[in-house]
Amino acid sequence: MPLPFLTADRALQADGRADPFPPPDHDPEHWRRPYRPGPWRVAAAAVLLLLASFVLLSALIIALAGSPVGAAICAAVAVLVIALALRLVRVGVWVSARGLRQVNLLRTTTLPWSAVAAVRTVQQPVRWLGLPRTVQGQALRIERVQGEPLRTLLSDRNGDFLGRSETFERAADVLEAWASEYHRP
Repeated sequence: MPLPFLTADRALQADGRADPFPPPDHDPEHWRRPYRPGPWRVAAAAVLLLLASFVLLSALIIALAGSPVGAAICAAVAVLVIALALRLVRVGVWVSARGLRQVNLLRTTTLPWSAVAAVRTVQQPVRWLGLPRTVQGQALRIERVQGEPLRTLLSDRNGDFLGRSETFERAADVLEAWASEYHRP
């Protein structure tokens, strides 16, 4: 029984090669992430959703006890935790024919391909799971056209690629391919 939701890492063909990315029926105008969210990011979102379920249960108990204001506050907190969990899953790099989009927890930055000079993988100190501690690792960096400072798109030590170096290499190759295909100086 095929499970299509498990093929986000690109299933292997019969001869061992990876399926092409993007797929032949893909609309290049749609924003898509060229890799799936990592286990650390998904686990953190699952814990937040579990916390939200407990807060919603407490809101129900408070409402049944006869305090609608307290129940409304608990329900609002649960909605905020759910929104945070959903945003945490969306964090990452997204690409389309229009440009490159980096989604962070609180903000999103979009660069058109014309503003991107190069996308390359470099060895440098990177943040471990987004924490202040840095370790030596690989980072996918973007070089802007107008000489602005380089920006790190993703690293092999973030929540999507920690312990999955092959997936980082594949995602970096795909992002570099998108940059070379859609870059219009």
